[in-house]
Amino acid sequence: MARDKPEAAAEAEATPERSYREQLDFLNPIAQPLASRKLTRKLYKCIRKAAKHKQIRRGVKEVQKFINKGEKGITVLAGDTLPIDVYCHIPIMCEERSLPYAYVPSKSDLGAAAGSKRPTCVIMIKPHEEYQEAYDECLEEVSSLPLPL
Repeated sequence: MARDKPEAAAEAEATPERSYREQLDFLNPIAQPLASRKLTRKLYKCIRKAAKHKQIRRGVKEVQKFINKGEKGITVLAGDTLPIDVYCHIPIMCEERSLPYAYVPSKSDLGAAAGSKRPTCVIMIKPHEEYQEAYDECLEEVSSLPLPL
């Protein structure tokens, strides 16, 4: 057991990060609206800031619970989550409560932006005065994305 960890760490370091274009190959058919490369970077930056102030909700169960309670925020979903049944109801819940949502290509990058070593398939960013400018910018761009039919 003790030997497995260094090997796994070396293996993770040897695996190069995939570019945005390469990540698009692994998207689900329901990953609409997809954030552009620029918006994806802005969302990750906003998630990092929100995580510092503990203003994020992470995971399907937690996000679903707070959407039902009426909490406001931007919902960010990972586009490469399989099976899609795990979280395909979240966009519908967001649309019913007129919450903005967008997909980003990678669940591992989404988890890393939240300060976690584990990948995560959905995060809700809550507004906070410490990073309000970045939040408003992301909110405006995510709200302007065309919703799927």
